[in-house]
Amino acid sequence: MGTSITFKRPDGKDASGYLANAARGNAPGVVVIQEWWGLSDQIKGLCDRFALAGFDALAPDLYKGKVVPYHDTDSANKEMNSLDFMDATTQTVRGATQYLSRNGAKIGLTGFCLGGAVTIIGATKIPELAAGVVFYGIPPEQAAKPADVKIPLQAHFANKDDWCTPELVNGFEKAMKAAGKSLELFRYDAEHAFVNEQRQAVHDREAAELAWGRAIKFFANHLGGNSAA
Repeated sequence: MGTSITFKRPDGKDASGYLANAARGNAPGVVVIQEWWGLSDQIKGLCDRFALAGFDALAPDLYKGKVVPYHDTDSANKEMNSLDFMDATTQTVRGATQYLSRNGAKIGLTGFCLGGAVTIIGATKIPELAAGVVFYGIPPEQAAKPADVKIPLQAHFANKDDWCTPELVNGFEKAMKAAGKSLELFRYDAEHAFVNEQRQAVHDREAAELAWGRAIKFFANHLGGNSAA
């Protein structure tokens, strides 16, 4: 449904990504950030789904063409740890945001796992954003302080997550509340990465559909447009 595109970062360098456009020309936009596996077919599929729901969706390729197989967690961890999160967020992700906003549309940011952490960093660093939806990822506080978040956030976390643990989630929620920030937070009795239907061991269809419906409604409220769930 979508297509591979090249867009400019604020520093003038080229970046690439997967773009799926909504049927109408003046749709709001959503930038979609990958898991630690890279820009997988599953993430592209989510862009297609956002487009069907009435949003232009662009997933920037933070690994520059590298996609790690699902079973190879060591390689995924290596790729994630070698990623310059600040450069990825303030340049590549912001460039994707600016690309989608060129028609004056409001833009949201969402991401999964690694992408969830990038979404929170983006909420503090990317001025063009209007809202963000976080899926099971929180950056270290030195990368993004809750007090610096500039947009309304919705967040989805798994209670059986040993990476983005319930303790980490509780700390994030407490810090956001203490800073008086807008946060709608949901917990699911599911595993990390429960939205990823390509990973049968952790996918939870009921939780995934519930979270998806909430995310679409949240973006429709904050970005405008005649979006359909």
